Parts: sequence; C-alpha cells; structure tokens
Amino acid sequence: MAEERKTGAEKAIEEVLAALAFDQDGLIGAVAQQFDTGEVLMFAWMDRAAVAETLSTGRVCYWSRSRRAPWRKGERSGQEQRLVELRFDCDQDALLLQVDQKGVACHTGRRSCFFTAFRGGRLETIAEVIVDPETLYGE
Repeated sequence: MAEERKTGAEKAIEEVLAALAFDQDGLIGAVAQQFDTGEVLMFAWMDRAAVAETLSTGRVCYWSRSRRAPWRKGERSGQEQRLVELRFDCDQDALLLQVDQKGVACHTGRRSCFFTAFRGGRLETIAEVIVDPETLYGE
C-alpha cells in the first residue's frame, strides 16, 4: 500500500539509489561542476541519505567523513550548491553533480578546491582567495 502512494519522483530516487555502487563504507565519490561553465569546483563523499536528500530537495548534501554527519553545502558559509543535474559513470561508482554554486566552493575562500597545479616541474597556486575564510566561517 505504501508503495502505491509514492510519487514518480520518489520512485525515480529509489531507482537511482538502487543503481549506484556505494563502497564498503556506504559512500560514493562526487565531483561538483559548475553547470554552465564546466568549472570543476570540488570533490566530496555522499552516502545514500545525502544522495536522496540532494535529489529530493535540490540543495546539495554531502557526507562529512571527519564529522561523521551530513554536510549541507553552505549551511555555515552561505555558499550553497543547487543541483542542476546528477550523473553517474559507467561503473555507477562515481557521481558528477552539475550544480549552480553560490559564491565560492572551497573552504579556503577560493572558487574551486582545485587551486594547486603541477606546472613546469613545480607546484603553482593558480587561484587566489576571493573571500577570507574568517568572513565565511567566523573563525
């Protein structure tokens, strides 16, 4: 009876969750990419509940391994991510989240977490801080 009351969206979310190959810790890696520019913003982990919440609310939720708790992107900093599209790879063990990022994605105050590059035989910082992390987190 409860199955009959599920909406099409709820059924689709269950279908996505059933298709994904979570690791032995119940996690799956997710790359966040700005939907309109293709800019790679960050990498994080998601558990089943985070994927389900993200799909049902449209606000991206990750799993914080250090806090062992859900982490809703921007809950402290205000730098939210809104899901535009969720994709998974051919092995169904990695996610690509196309998002609309409000502000910076990185806790260091940079737009992207990928701000260090190996170029010309040396490490180089390729993106500067846009917002002081103290301003974002009040620390």
